[in-house]
Amino acid sequence: MITDNTYEETIIAQCTPQGSGAIALLRLSGKNALLIADKISKLPHHKTLSSHPTHTIHYGWVMGADGFPSDQVLFLLMHAPHTFTGDNTVEITCHNNPFIINNIINAAINAGARIAQKGEFSQRAVLNGKIDIMQAEAINDLIHANTQQALQQSLSQLQGSFSQWISSIEKDLIKALAFSESSFEFLDEENMEFDAQIKDIISGVIEKITVLKKTFEQQQQIRQGIRIAIIGSVNAGKSSFFNALLNQERAIVTNIAGTTRDAIEAGVYKNANYWTLIDTAGLRTTDDIIEQIGITRSHEEAQKADIILLVVDGSQSLSEQEIAIYHKLITTYQKKIIFIKNKADLCEQKNDFFKQQDYFSVSSKTKLNINLVEKAIQLKIHELFASIESPFLLNQRHFNALLSLEKELNQILTMLTGNISYELVSYHLQNSIATLSELSGKTISEAGMDAIFREFCIGK
Repeated sequence: MITDNTYEETIIAQCTPQGSGAIALLRLSGKNALLIADKISKLPHHKTLSSHPTHTIHYGWVMGADGFPSDQVLFLLMHAPHTFTGDNTVEITCHNNPFIINNIINAAINAGARIAQKGEFSQRAVLNGKIDIMQAEAINDLIHANTQQALQQSLSQLQGSFSQWISSIEKDLIKALAFSESSFEFLDEENMEFDAQIKDIISGVIEKITVLKKTFEQQQQIRQGIRIAIIGSVNAGKSSFFNALLNQERAIVTNIAGTTRDAIEAGVYKNANYWTLIDTAGLRTTDDIIEQIGITRSHEEAQKADIILLVVDGSQSLSEQEIAIYHKLITTYQKKIIFIKNKADLCEQKNDFFKQQDYFSVSSKTKLNINLVEKAIQLKIHELFASIESPFLLNQRHFNALLSLEKELNQILTMLTGNISYELVSYHLQNSIATLSELSGKTISEAGMDAIFREFCIGK
């Protein structure tokens, strides 16, 4: 948590991922960043780093506490306020070796810095007015984007698309507040009530919120990637099909019915989207307690999935129990199902079940038509994303704040009938504007801000 005492402190952290690689980047930021950088740096011409112009790059060494060089590095020098955080900043590009990185960080700490907390660089950028809280959240979304569309919308949000939307709503509510206050200021004047105008404004804002709320679930699909559950009866070849889609042996495959007792997840990037494939336990009636738990989880995965690949064994006639299971799934999840008739490499059995459905006849063994299934999945994903027109992504905090705002505005509408108390209407409009201010970060509490930035990585 950033407090009055810690805000002035200079912080340092590794900004690139930990692990082997060619180079790493460390960021040193704060009031005394240049002074600390001077203490730990050595340049070929013996000048101090801080004596150079801002936004320049310099070759040199970071000196350890023992007086010996820790590494040959590049220093990117940036004077406040024209930096990401708004504070003096020095970024150090070094060789990506954990011993080198630790030596540089320790040298900076010995010179007066401390390790940054999660999201502290971004938090300082917000506190210094470089970005607002929603743009900071967009940075975190940008880093963790699992689809190309999430990446594009996070970039748009970073540039202020959501902030502008909130600002537009805020202007509408301020206008409604002005009408309300005018109404009770001049209540004795003839024809000086503005209830109709206030109703129009509030109804328009509620409509905008309603439209945005409807896209929340789909926006989560964009943000987190697509969940694709492979569902079907026992021995339908779900695990083999799962492995075929992954193009690797991820799930155990045997001829024994009920081999898969629990859901198995694996992720893969396909066509600029992140797919989470889930292999589930086969559906059937059983007395095996462990298998029953797996079957329950299969139904849970079907409910959570964005797309269901409903797999049927095309080499066997379906039992009445299997037909009943499949029909129940179809009735519940029709819109998100892709039908798979598996085991096309074996002797095909006639099933009336398939007369009612469009399906893909595949072989997990020979990979027959697996590419067509992938195209069908991509088409489903396109349909899921097609209706989302907003250039930004809501997270749970945004969604909860919009629900609170919508509730407050609907309450105000009920007040604008009969004998209207404009003082009360104004009070609730002020509360609505305060909710927007908290959403945008203008009046967010310290605890609320800390909760947001705890979701960030250390170096951001």
